Amino acid sequence: MNTGIILLNFGEPPRPDREVVVEYLTNIFFNNADLEGAETEEEAMERSRELARRRAPGLIEEYEEIGGSPLNEQSRAQAAALESALADRGHDVTTYVGMQFLEPYIDETVAQAREDGVEHLIGLPIYPLCGPSTTVAALAEMREAVDAHDDWDVEVDELSGWHKHPTYNRLRAESITSCAADRGVDLTDDETALVFSAHGTPRHYLEEGSRYEIYVEEFCETIASLVGVDDYELGYQNHENRDIPWTEPDVEDVIETVDAERVVVDPVSFMHEQSETLSELDVELREEAEERGLEFHRVPIPHNDPRLGDLLADLVEPFVAGFEPSYYQFRQCQCRDEPGTMCLNAPQEPTGAPNANE
Repeated sequence: MNTGIILLNFGEPPRPDREVVVEYLTNIFFNNADLEGAETEEEAMERSRELARRRAPGLIEEYEEIGGSPLNEQSRAQAAALESALADRGHDVTTYVGMQFLEPYIDETVAQAREDGVEHLIGLPIYPLCGPSTTVAALAEMREAVDAHDDWDVEVDELSGWHKHPTYNRLRAESITSCAADRGVDLTDDETALVFSAHGTPRHYLEEGSRYEIYVEEFCETIASLVGVDDYELGYQNHENRDIPWTEPDVEDVIETVDAERVVVDPVSFMHEQSETLSELDVELREEAEERGLEFHRVPIPHNDPRLGDLLADLVEPFVAGFEPSYYQFRQCQCRDEPGTMCLNAPQEPTGAPNANE
């Protein structure tokens, strides 16, 4: 069977081109238009364009400062690493990259897979921590694009949250310890604060039932344990372009109040270097920390770690090889409760087997 795997991602402008940046921002705001309760699609699109034009100058300045976003290039490299790892395991697959908010768009990538004769399509969001506007929205968009091709008889599998994969946890923990060692920082020193910086989300989604905040908190607790740190801080990178409540606390507020001489900041939600890491953290947050007299260290994203290809291959292997996904602890996703969407987050169902102690 001809199998294709789409690595689903956010997308970011590779260059500080105003037209591209406005298109990108418009798509993001329109995707979350229900947060403001627009009555018509036209009204929602006009509001999205307005917000995009307002936000564009600041974002263009960020992209100019960092030389454009490397996210797309790093995404392609991860797709190539996955394809190579599966080939080493004897699986002949084609990997693709599909972006939510910029080319190559998800629907365009799905169309390419159909043209390539793909008979089995697997969607793998490169968002370890399952969120509503990232993981869930990207998978829904892929499924909608597949359904638009009425004459395409294709088997579809979807993977959602996968932050509990043991290799991923070790990979992220070792990124922190390696960074600290390289900079001569003792993570257990009382004057060192480990700060996790997670991508924020509107509280509206959490109130609707999203478990994103739970996933972030449990992941941070686990990683802190792996690096031997008992006390740590968690802050969110919120994009408050709309007058709505977001996750708390802001990472800026954490930096303002942290009681330490130095901070080690780990961008715990991110799988790529992008504007949120290279500009928001490396430039803006660093400035705020140094104004307080704090020594600032930011943990690099392990986007090209040699283990990453095999990690992603582990995730898709049950679906590629055709064995029961539950053998690898996959279960029906709760966040996207659609048949065929599997994750590592859902609680284990009771088996009904008698307890050996009873």
